[in-house]
Amino acid sequence: MARTKQYAVAASGQWTDEEAGRRRLPSGEAHAWEPGRNETVCGLSLSRSRLVRFPHVGPPDTFPESGGAADRVRRLCPRCASAAGRRGPDTRPRWRRIDPRP
Repeated sequence: MARTKQYAVAASGQWTDEEAGRRRLPSGEAHAWEPGRNETVCGLSLSRSRLVRFPHVGPPDTFPESGGAADRVRRLCPRCASAAGRRGPDTRPRWRRIDPRP
């Protein structure tokens, strides 16, 4: 049985939403991050890249079409977004074999 990975968000900045009860939210460039590891899904080191961790925010909340925590996210890493489940018009289609060999 395959274990599904739970991703959180790491971003280059943070802001506090006063309307949502002073909740910390990501801003700037956002990446998917697996809690318990010291790197993003695309391979950036969290400490060397000076990324702030947001274990309470999931990657789907940072997608522009979701609203939510995406208000101040300027750029979403395409490699991290693909791994975290974003499939949109600006992403490449999934690989598919058309004419397999026998």
